[in-house]
Amino acid sequence: MRAPAPPPRRPVPPAAPLPGDVRLMNTVSTAVFVLAGAGLVAAGALRLARAPLFDIHAIRIDGELTRNSVPTIRANALPALAGNFFGIDLARAQRAFEQVPWVRRAVVRRVFPDRLAVRLEEHHAVALWEDAGGDEGAERLVNSFGELFEANVGDVEDDGLPVFAGPPGGAAQMLAMWRRLQPAFAHYGLGLERLTLTRRGSWRVETEGEAAVELGRGSDDEVAARSERFLRTLTQVRARFRAPLAYADLRHADGYALRLRGVTTALPAAGAKRN
Repeated sequence: MRAPAPPPRRPVPPAAPLPGDVRLMNTVSTAVFVLAGAGLVAAGALRLARAPLFDIHAIRIDGELTRNSVPTIRANALPALAGNFFGIDLARAQRAFEQVPWVRRAVVRRVFPDRLAVRLEEHHAVALWEDAGGDEGAERLVNSFGELFEANVGDVEDDGLPVFAGPPGGAAQMLAMWRRLQPAFAHYGLGLERLTLTRRGSWRVETEGEAAVELGRGSDDEVAARSERFLRTLTQVRARFRAPLAYADLRHADGYALRLRGVTTALPAAGAKRN
């Protein structure tokens, strides 16, 4: 025999919607609880972040430390640092370390939970700087990037650095020119001690033997080519007269003017006796 079929289910009537004021009250209550919970979490996190556990207790300094010692760097930079692990301003900390003499660049990062790691890059001086206008000011040097920086010039007195005398903002251009001219002059036995760029864009060099060479104006390629032509012929002239260079002026279209020490082309005065 078959089991009797179950009686049909009666449809459940839908629940009556809550009144609008009740729904609003529930929504507001839920929002209040959520905000209260978020506030408690934020307050706890803030209190934890301010705990002595996260005070900066150590700073590790590495990188280039040729011109500075770690104690010197700490003494210069630490007074400018403020805040704990979470609150310290890394950009401000970076500026504090970069204001230490000889520091070109600093990278500062946090090391959880209470340390800073600082990596330093120092300036590498390639020349002494002198304003072409002769303005007196702070002692400045030119680094290997063509940037000016202030430092104690006495630290490089024994480095035999050349002097760059140029207009404001001209250090990078002068370094590029120096790197082209110095090897060419050294190849012919002329060490350069000074490079000058006037405000009108004219170049001049002075050698270790106190000889001056006016290179004139033009693009870097033009000035370098003019210098190389002069140096190739100078060897022959010096060999002929057996005299060192005193002065040369390359600002002539078809040649150059030259003066050698102890050699003169002036005619003897009238009535002077000839040997």
